[in-house]
Amino acid sequence: MGKAAAINRERFVRTLTFWLRPAFALRVVNRFQRIAGFDRSMALASSMLTAIIPLAIIGGAVLARIGNPHAAADRLIDRYGLTGDGADAVRKMFSSAADTSAGVFGLVFLLISVLSFARATQRLFEQTWQLKPLSVRNTVNDLRWAGAFVVYLVTSGWLYAFVGRGRIAFGAYLLEAPLTVAFLTWGGWVLVAKRVGWRDLLPFGVIAAVLATVYSLGATLYLPRLFNSYATRYGAIGAVFAMLSALFGMALVLVGSAALGREVGDELDRIRRGQRPPDDEIRQEWHNVVSQMQERWEVARERLARHRARRKARKAEESIKAKERKERKERQQRQQRPERKQPKDPKDG
Repeated sequence: MGKAAAINRERFVRTLTFWLRPAFALRVVNRFQRIAGFDRSMALASSMLTAIIPLAIIGGAVLARIGNPHAAADRLIDRYGLTGDGADAVRKMFSSAADTSAGVFGLVFLLISVLSFARATQRLFEQTWQLKPLSVRNTVNDLRWAGAFVVYLVTSGWLYAFVGRGRIAFGAYLLEAPLTVAFLTWGGWVLVAKRVGWRDLLPFGVIAAVLATVYSLGATLYLPRLFNSYATRYGAIGAVFAMLSALFGMALVLVGSAALGREVGDELDRIRRGQRPPDDEIRQEWHNVVSQMQERWEVARERLARHRARRKARKAEESIKAKERKERKERQQRQQRPERKQPKDPKDG
């Protein structure tokens, strides 16, 4: 039993040091920088916002005809436990849903916004996997992805409505995770027009699903405060600002997962081809990193010691100068003070 535990621990450490080795981490960071990760995240969050709000409004209008005019706002409020000004701002933002008719103009605007979001996501995959841009030539696949995205949102909403219990619905998150893996993997495969195999996209789907679940759990804690703060400052438009902030975090998760998933897929492909770096090389790499960190720590300690010594010497010098100034001032005061005349002795008279 103890031997098996030691073997499992050693295997875990080897796996951890392999995937966290500096060379691999630098490749992930370089990949993220190459695709302009933060700019891509903001663009993706903006297009996501312009797609989700029309979807929610038109969905709310459809539900209003069924008999629940505030369903879209109530779902969002219940999902994240919004209260006070934040809940009021969300209700005001979706209050027009009951009076909205899904006419031709509304459907055209919805189609344009969803296609814009699909193409922004398509550009993320094309840049990450270094593919030639297809743009509007991939419109049919974009429409397929958009339809699947709507189904994914509806299914997730049903999961949280019927399975979720309490503010942090762990059961709903656990059921949503495999659904997210399937949607992201299939969605990436469709958006790149099958130019990347779904097996190569699977690491991205798994990583993004795990990180998105963690982010969603964290969002249930900070989003109510964010909505309340923005709603108090800006009113109903504050709910839009809060949604954009939350969507930027989710977009950053997707972009980071894409960069990490690409490098993990490449690494797994190298392992399948027998090009896995030997353990001695990995240990030497970590040894070099630890040695460099120790050297830098020693240099930092020496600099800190020299800085403290200089500061102590400077304080001592300033103390000596202050004491000299005080003595000089006292001498000047004694010199400027008039001498008192001694009274004459009567015997001398």
